[in-house]
Amino acid sequence: MEQCACVERELEKVLHRFVTYGHQSEERLDELLRNVCELRSQLVTFGVQDADLSVLSQTMAQCCKEIKETVQMLASRHKDIHGSVSKVGKAIDRNFDAEVSAVVAENVWDSPEKQRNLSETIVEHLYRQGMLSVAEDLCQESGVVIDMSMKQPFLELNRILEALRMQDLRPALEWAVTNRQRLLDLNSSLEFKLHRLYFISLLNGGVDNQLEALHYARHFQPFAVQHQRDIQVLMGSLVYLRNGIKNSPYRSLLETNQWAEICNIFTRDACALLGLSVESPLSVSFASGCMALPVLMNIKQVIEQRQCSGVWTHKDELPIEIDLGKKCWYHSVFACPILRQQTSESNPPMKLICGHVISRDALNKLTNVLWIGLPTAPGTCAHCPLV
Repeated sequence: MEQCACVERELEKVLHRFVTYGHQSEERLDELLRNVCELRSQLVTFGVQDADLSVLSQTMAQCCKEIKETVQMLASRHKDIHGSVSKVGKAIDRNFDAEVSAVVAENVWDSPEKQRNLSETIVEHLYRQGMLSVAEDLCQESGVVIDMSMKQPFLELNRILEALRMQDLRPALEWAVTNRQRLLDLNSSLEFKLHRLYFISLLNGGVDNQLEALHYARHFQPFAVQHQRDIQVLMGSLVYLRNGIKNSPYRSLLETNQWAEICNIFTRDACALLGLSVESPLSVSFASGCMALPVLMNIKQVIEQRQCSGVWTHKDELPIEIDLGKKCWYHSVFACPILRQQTSESNPPMKLICGHVISRDALNKLTNVLWIGLPTAPGTCAHCPLV
C-alpha cells in the first residue's frame, strides 16, 4: 500500500498543476481578449485617419508583446507539467515491478479448455458491466458460444440498473413485484425500499403531490409488520409537506446517497436470485491477485537470495499462506477434531448420527476399531469419541 500511496501523491501533484494551469490560462487569455477587443473598438470608433499613428503603433506593439509573452509563459508552464507527468512514470517504475512472470506458472493457460474458460469468464464480466457490444465482439473473435439463457438475465439486470442510475424506479418495481415471493424467501427488503424511495420522490415534489403520495402509501400495507417504524416516519413527513421536507426534521429522507444504496441492494438480491455472486469472478480474481502479488514477489526474492531450490514447485499450492481478508472468505475451513487435520475434497467432513462432525479418514479409523455405535439415549451417543 505504501507504493500505491507514493504514486498517488505524484498524481495529486500533477492534477493540482493541471487545474492551476487551466485557471491561469483562462484568466490570462480572457484578459488578452478584452484588450484586443478594446483596441478594435477604438479603431472602429475613431478611424485610422483620425488617430495618431505613432500612438497607434505603440499600442499595437504593446498588444503584440503581451500576446507573445503570454504564449511563451503558457508554453513554459506546459513543459513543467510534462516534467510532472514523467515523474509519475518514474514513481511507478520505482515502486512496482514491471516483470511478474517469475511468480506465474508457465502452463496455466496451455490447454484450449483453460483458454475457453478464461474467455467465458471475461465475457461474463463484460455482460455484468453492461458492455454488451464488447462481449459480442470477444465471442466472435475467440469462438466462444454463449447461450442466450445466460445472456438474458444480464441484459435485464443492466437495463434495470441503468434506469435506477437515471432515478427511474418503475422497471425495478415491476421486477420486484414479479419476484416478490422469491425475494421474501431471501428475507429481502428490496421491494419495500423501492416503494419507500418512490414515496420520497413524491414528497420531494411538494404539496402538489400530496394526494398522490397518500394514495401510493397503500403499497406499504404488505410491509406494515416488518417495517412499521420506517412507515411511521414516512407518514409523519406528510405533516411538513407544505413547508417543505428540506426545512423539517425529516430532511434526512432526501439524502442523495439512497440511489447508490438501492443500486447496490438490487444488484445483490438480483444476483442472489440468479445464483450468482455480487462481484464477477474476474474482478474477485483480479483483486485477490493485486493483494497477493507483492507478497509473492517478496518471497520469490528471498528464495533467490538464499538459493532455496524446490520450495516453489508451481503446483496448486503456494509456498506461504496469504491473507486476503474476510471479504475473500467464500468457504469455511473445517479441521477434524480427532486427527487434527484440515478436510479436503478427498477427505470431506462427515456428520455422525449424534450430530458431531469429523473427517472421513477419522470415520474409517473409528469404524475399524468399532467406536461407532447407536445412541443409548435420545440426544446422546455413548460411543462417540467427542463426548
